[in-house]
Amino acid sequence: MSASASSSRGGGANGAHYDHLLKLLLIGDSGVGKSCLLLRFSDDQFTTSFITTIGIDFKIKTVELGGKRVKLQIWDTAGQERFRTITTAYYRGAMGILLVYDVSDERSFENVRGWMRNIEQHASSNVNKILIGNKCDVKEDKRVISKARGQALADEFGIPFFETSAKSSVNVNDAFMTIAGDIKNRLTGSKGLGAPNAINLGDRAATKRASCC
Repeated sequence: MSASASSSRGGGANGAHYDHLLKLLLIGDSGVGKSCLLLRFSDDQFTTSFITTIGIDFKIKTVELGGKRVKLQIWDTAGQERFRTITTAYYRGAMGILLVYDVSDERSFENVRGWMRNIEQHASSNVNKILIGNKCDVKEDKRVISKARGQALADEFGIPFFETSAKSSVNVNDAFMTIAGDIKNRLTGSKGLGAPNAINLGDRAATKRASCC
């Protein structure tokens, strides 16, 4: 697997010049659109030709936050049960977790609680979290999870909530930048933004991009 790099404001293709490094993790059921969200945010692209992620993949994007160049290392996990033991190791290195469900899939919404339990078991106790209801561009007759239900669940967990569409590019950038900003604010209020909880890139599994929207 090769990492894809996307940098903002002329920082170079490899994002080498940055002030801080933040590690984010995308989790959620298979098919909710995690890979499409990542592709939209990192490369501003959308495709329906993905196949299922095998294990874990990642992309890199460098952005500006509070006048600092911040390198985001974003890990995209497989949602299938057989890959859970592979991906749980990555919880420990995550500084922020984006938990994604599909607004047209009741089961993916019901499984959010299970994903939250995984976070509690495997991630740092102070990890930043955000809930995302993806595919909000679907027709109303295909939507099964209202925005109000998503917001209520996020409120229950005490975390931010966004409805997004990777296909239509709705709220994708806002969701990623919100959690990045929250992490930056948390860390600058404590020990700073060095490079804590590093994930060894040599341990990453070979992957393919995932089914989407």
